[in-house]
Amino acid sequence: MTTIAERARELTDTREPFVHATVVRAQDPTSARPGDDAVIRSDGSIEGFVGGVCAESSVRAAALDTLRDGTALLLRVLPEGAAPFPDSPGARVVVNPCHSGGAIEVFLRPILPAPALRVVGDTPISAAVATLAAFLDFDVVAADDSTGCTAVVVAGLGKGEPEAIRAALDAGVGFIALVASGKRGVALLDELGLTDAERARVHTPAGLEIGARTPAEIALAIMGEVVRAIRVDGLAPASGAPAARPQQAVDPVCGMTVLVGTETPHARVDGQDFWFCCAGCLASYAAA
Repeated sequence: MTTIAERARELTDTREPFVHATVVRAQDPTSARPGDDAVIRSDGSIEGFVGGVCAESSVRAAALDTLRDGTALLLRVLPEGAAPFPDSPGARVVVNPCHSGGAIEVFLRPILPAPALRVVGDTPISAAVATLAAFLDFDVVAADDSTGCTAVVVAGLGKGEPEAIRAALDAGVGFIALVASGKRGVALLDELGLTDAERARVHTPAGLEIGARTPAEIALAIMGEVVRAIRVDGLAPASGAPAARPQQAVDPVCGMTVLVGTETPHARVDGQDFWFCCAGCLASYAAA
């Protein structure tokens, strides 16, 4: 049987984003215990155990939020009218009226793949970019393929540039840095006959204007521009169609936010759909 730690390593190796959820505090009565953990994938599916159905629903919904902004979160799942539970400044509190009566705290840590950077060319500049990118914890792609890359740096200095740019554009890469003078860069892009949208993704001359001269300084300018595009402009990896975020709904009985899936309790009344955190809430709704 695969452990949660092994599953987390598998997802990391395949560069799939996920959240590692760990129960750090539990107050009886509750089925979860400190140390229980699970992984939540971007489709909202969960593997592992962090509590009963009500607690799990809250954990899954909060986990997707952490995947969106990359920030870890301490989630406090409390029953309505709960006995005092030690304060945790900065934690998110979720009240579950259908909770069995206990309370738990779950630490949610999003695990996002390092941005992938492909460097094209066999030049001192390309070597310096690859070295600096690795130091900055980028995954430097050696394969002749831009699929899934966050950025591509074309530093062939006249060799293989049109083919590399075209391939990166076709792979959906949002940031392509072309190492060339302003005049040569414009001429090359004119020859490629790019659309306005494609041309906006190619940055030339590559790098921030810092007066760089040496290969190491040029690499610093280029990576500074790439990091700014990620951190400030929200540059994302090329991934084709983005993963669909699971639909969310509010349980009309207990008020919980639930993720809508094939196993989510559901009722359709007068043409309107209602979703529930558990079978108990569905039964209460039906009885009413």
